[in-house]
Amino acid sequence: MTQILDEIFFLIQRFRWTDLLDIILVTAIFYVVLMLLRDTEALVLLRGVFVIIVLLVLFASLFDLPAFSWLISSVLPALVFAIPVIFAPEIRRALERVGRAGNVSFLARARNISERQLEETLDGVIQASGRLSERHHGALIVMQRMQGLAEYAETGVPMDAEVTPELLLQIFYPNTPLHDGAVIIINNKVKAASCVMPLSASGVLNRSPERTMGLRHRAALGISEVSDAIAIVVSEETGSISIAHNGKMIRRLNMERLENTLYAFFQPTELAGGKGIFSRLLSLLNINESQDSKEESK
Repeated sequence: MTQILDEIFFLIQRFRWTDLLDIILVTAIFYVVLMLLRDTEALVLLRGVFVIIVLLVLFASLFDLPAFSWLISSVLPALVFAIPVIFAPEIRRALERVGRAGNVSFLARARNISERQLEETLDGVIQASGRLSERHHGALIVMQRMQGLAEYAETGVPMDAEVTPELLLQIFYPNTPLHDGAVIIINNKVKAASCVMPLSASGVLNRSPERTMGLRHRAALGISEVSDAIAIVVSEETGSISIAHNGKMIRRLNMERLENTLYAFFQPTELAGGKGIFSRLLSLLNINESQDSKEESK
């Protein structure tokens, strides 16, 4: 016990402020990596690799196995080159988030579009979503923000039309040529329809108790993971409205919550009625909490 205390005092005497900074930096790196891998299949894979490495190292250190120890010491360095290949999608997603971190996230500041045009576009999407929900017509509407969606718009049918509820209702009418795929809205225009979106590889939908989330919801999450776009989904099964942003899904939206959410994402200044973005966000959070508590009580 005395020897252990002497070693601890020795370490404390040699401890410098640079050592503290070193520990903080390493801890921050591990924290950021774990946060970026949260809710992804890569986290499960990383946990499995970590457990296997620990077991192999313990097994090799407890028993005198020269050949096995040599094999382990030769194979483990190869994992340094395998990690970028195994976790390529997660690394790309993390770099894209870092690249978007300094962007101003409001549409009206980045695009040459007036507030009136922005309001007309948002109101058109809100009205169309409500009517699609009432009719149980499935829909996926992707609205561009700072990051361009031109590469995804090229996969669909070009339109370059004004955003109106009637147009969106016609596009997503069942069994029409354009109802499959997503509509991409850039500024105040429907840029393209029937566009192909990347599917989400995260486990967000797998943990959902609902069985009504299909390819549209996976596509909405997928485009929100690789860009800063806002994706509005209308379920064909239940008619419920959801919004995907930054790899997260806001579900069971009514018209009021949908309006508050979209205006909070896109509106940089105050709207008529004196509601700014911060008040809208606060009201949205309050509505979400009250609605979720009511559903849980039921």
